[in-house]
Amino acid sequence: MSGDVSRRTVLGAGLGAGLGAGLAAWPGLSGVAWADGGRPRPTDPGAYISFTGGAFSLVGAPVVVSPEDHPGVVRVAGDLRDDLERVTDVRPGDEMAREVVLVGTIGRSPLIDGLIAAGKLDVTGVRGRWETSLQTVVERPMPGVDRAFVIAGSDPRGTIFGAYDVSYGIGVSPWYWWDDVHPVHRDALHVLPGRHTQGTPAVKYRGIFINDENPALGTWAPAYFGPGRAPGYDGGFNADFYAKVFEVLLRLKANYLWPAVWGRAFAEDDPRNHARAKEYGIVMGTSHEAPMMRGIEEWNRHAVPAVRDSAGTVVTPGHDPYGGTGEWSFRRNADALKAYWRDGIRRMTDQDFEGVVTLGMRGNGDTSLPDGDGVELMREIIDAQRTIIAEVTGRDPASVPQAWTLYKEVQRYWDRGLRAPDDVTVVLTDDNWGNIRKHPDPAEPARPGGYGLYYHFDYVGAGRNYKWVDTANLPNLWDQLHQAHAYGNHGLWVTNVGDLKGNEMPTEFFLDYAWNPGRWDEPAALGEWERRYARQNFGAEQATAIADVLATYGQLQSRRKPELLNRRITLDPASGAVVYDDRATPFHGRELEQVTQEWRTLATRAGHIAQRLPDSARDAWFELVGYEVEATANLYELREAEFTNLRYAAQGRAATNDLAAAAEAGLERDFALAERFNHGVAGGKWAGFQTQPHIDYGDVARYGPNASWQQPELNNVALPDVLFPAVRRIELPPGAELGVAVDGFPGVEVVLSPYRTGPAPYIEVFNRGRDAFDYRIEASEPWITVDRPRGRVRDQARVVVKADWSRAPHGRTQARITVSGARASVVVPVIAEHPVARGLRGFVEAGGYVAMDAEHCVRAMGTWRRIDRIGRTGAGMTPYPVTAPRRTPGGTASPRLEYEVSLLSAGTVTVWAYLSPRNPALPTGGLRYALSFDDAPPRTVDIHAATGADDGLMNSQWARNTSDNVIMTSTRHEVAAPGVHRLKFWMVDPTVVLQRLVIDTGGLGPTYLGPPESRRVDQGVTR
Repeated sequence: MSGDVSRRTVLGAGLGAGLGAGLAAWPGLSGVAWADGGRPRPTDPGAYISFTGGAFSLVGAPVVVSPEDHPGVVRVAGDLRDDLERVTDVRPGDEMAREVVLVGTIGRSPLIDGLIAAGKLDVTGVRGRWETSLQTVVERPMPGVDRAFVIAGSDPRGTIFGAYDVSYGIGVSPWYWWDDVHPVHRDALHVLPGRHTQGTPAVKYRGIFINDENPALGTWAPAYFGPGRAPGYDGGFNADFYAKVFEVLLRLKANYLWPAVWGRAFAEDDPRNHARAKEYGIVMGTSHEAPMMRGIEEWNRHAVPAVRDSAGTVVTPGHDPYGGTGEWSFRRNADALKAYWRDGIRRMTDQDFEGVVTLGMRGNGDTSLPDGDGVELMREIIDAQRTIIAEVTGRDPASVPQAWTLYKEVQRYWDRGLRAPDDVTVVLTDDNWGNIRKHPDPAEPARPGGYGLYYHFDYVGAGRNYKWVDTANLPNLWDQLHQAHAYGNHGLWVTNVGDLKGNEMPTEFFLDYAWNPGRWDEPAALGEWERRYARQNFGAEQATAIADVLATYGQLQSRRKPELLNRRITLDPASGAVVYDDRATPFHGRELEQVTQEWRTLATRAGHIAQRLPDSARDAWFELVGYEVEATANLYELREAEFTNLRYAAQGRAATNDLAAAAEAGLERDFALAERFNHGVAGGKWAGFQTQPHIDYGDVARYGPNASWQQPELNNVALPDVLFPAVRRIELPPGAELGVAVDGFPGVEVVLSPYRTGPAPYIEVFNRGRDAFDYRIEASEPWITVDRPRGRVRDQARVVVKADWSRAPHGRTQARITVSGARASVVVPVIAEHPVARGLRGFVEAGGYVAMDAEHCVRAMGTWRRIDRIGRTGAGMTPYPVTAPRRTPGGTASPRLEYEVSLLSAGTVTVWAYLSPRNPALPTGGLRYALSFDDAPPRTVDIHAATGADDGLMNSQWARNTSDNVIMTSTRHEVAAPGVHRLKFWMVDPTVVLQRLVIDTGGLGPTYLGPPESRRVDQGVTR
């Protein structure tokens, strides 16, 4: 019997009814596990597959599908055969046998419906749900068949997801093609007994936006798959490219796509594109700036806008295919735009593909409307679009899925009271940097269309582009998705993935969470998810080590985007204005040295893992982990050499030129790593992909005034990187000349304390001349020691300073260290703080500050969640639940975190709170916390009022917070006496994430990450 056998005509909806036809009420979109009444119990993906034994052997079992089923189901059966062969090296057939795999859709597959009618297959809990599958073994399902493994879906996508779930279970990575992941070979594959399902997705539409795709994807894809088919637009992405995108989406249980838009038009670049989406079962959409199922480039390619003078009079006529002025303006060219939109809806109807129609209108080129932002105008636009939908489809618009995305300035319409019809999904957004701007208001009437989320792993715009490597930290992503889910946002989730390749891990987590938030509802589950991801792509042996590398990588990247490593952002002390310096490192003191060492250590760990992997995994390792770790570590080494070179040049150091050479060598290593990616991996499969510049940002002289934020490019073509700022070389004078610095900087005093944390201070003895010289170091006090009191310096020598506290006097002592050499001497001041240990408790002041990581409170009143690695240097603490009401701080039962500190003097102190850069997303407005010492009344801080940040205007204060990936606010307090005090951080609003608290008692210097956490004394034990 043929694998494409039909037993009877399929009854039910036709192909054009869509993969979710008949589910207008979205039954079961709760994400809740269900196992009552004999229903199948949800499992983790592929958890019913065993490599030792079970109820059904998959090795060699034919995979059979009915040809009457949806084309996507027929196609996925072929993929399942391929995947089984990839794992076992045994090719399954496609014809009936004694033991067989049956794949089909309830109500569309004669095979599946026959089993149901005969009472052989129980589809309770699956039939009628959205995108739900069942995997089960059926004994004697039909004459001539002893046993069948049945993969049945509630609708075609449910079947597709069910088949790909089997692929996942046997060990095939969703990224097998995109990242050349080879599965572990298995001689045995079995299905465990029972009725298995992955449940029903919590979020109805789940997908990605391919965006900002030049130069990387835009270079590689047309070269690999062939040019686009639109005349004159060879750079377009064709149906063969999108087939690979569609497949990985379905393997990830996604169903929705916003196609690429940078000079590309999905419908025109290949007339087969929509048909290919329909064949695979993908729901098509268009981005926030492209309404009515038409990409914005479809307008730009064929319209020339009229030019008007300041009075609005046309001075140069324009044109478009609809007899209009060519302007993207509803006020001035409404008839043409409505005709253009009508063609988009007509195309969707005629070609019968499944889509979600974008409503509203933005300016051409990702800008605000040229017509102004009046509420009445936007209402008129949406009304006109809804009328077109009704007229062209002949249906009630409420039956056609639609979305209105409140991106950037569009959110102002909502804030001013404009509401789309209730059946429209209102898509809320992040601020482009991973912080949600608005949550649904529980007080608003329920919307049948629900709410959605548009998120970013890639961005082009204010602050600075970030497009090179994955910089999404999963704990931050988890926190934001958890909030969206908690506030009832389940309609449509889409994330900007840039080129897709390079953002695999956050993309997979985003889609996994959208499917089943409850599975990952605790931040502690992130480690389990990372290990699963590592195991799926690299096998079990190194999974734990790889997961830890990935988690560390995410936290290190969360400190700052790589593109921003040459920008320091400060506040003008006189005006408070934000000041950018694109020729300076954001790090202060020894921070750059320390963070570079952390990256170097991570790269070493990753290298050791790579050596232990089999040869078959080396390409996948480099594509998924190795490149991003090694290349970012190299970039930090490059920046350390570059900025140290510039500092040394200003100090006239003999080591200056060596650092220039080191920075230039780092640039060459950067190029070599890209070359390996492009030509050394997978036989050159990815040639041209790793071409994204990431070093030369800010180089106005080279590529113009947009250099502060835009990638290096001229005429929209990316430029290869150069070092910016440029390194310097100096000419050294003959002879020798003594130079002295403390922790790298001249004129700085040495501060010593038994409670100091971080690396010990050092004195650098350096040469400003060509000839070596001998040096000698002497301390004014015998209890002050240096590890190299004498030596010879050609370039420089680092000497560590310590104190023998058993001999040092108590209290504050001033001393000096004298450095002599090259016929000169330099005196370095030393301050030693040696408090009496008796009575000290908690975090102890040293160096004029106390620093505490948020998780190290001595008491937590109320319910708080610790989110590991969400902070730039540690964990974060946030009130729970995230939907909790606003609280008034103060009172014994008020939620708060308490920290015990020992301060060495009385007086005014400043407390800095380091907070994750959240926006005022709650309907209460603002985002607040409060601080107090001991029994003093709490002082409430409105975070955004204090900083002036505005996520709607995307002003420079907001850009500072997102670039630094932290909001720092301060309060001043009076401390009546030295000794032990209790610092209290009070909850006012939920969703605030506290990372650190730093008390400045007068000695806190400039710092990016904040000083190291202070020494803690608990019951006489120093930690």
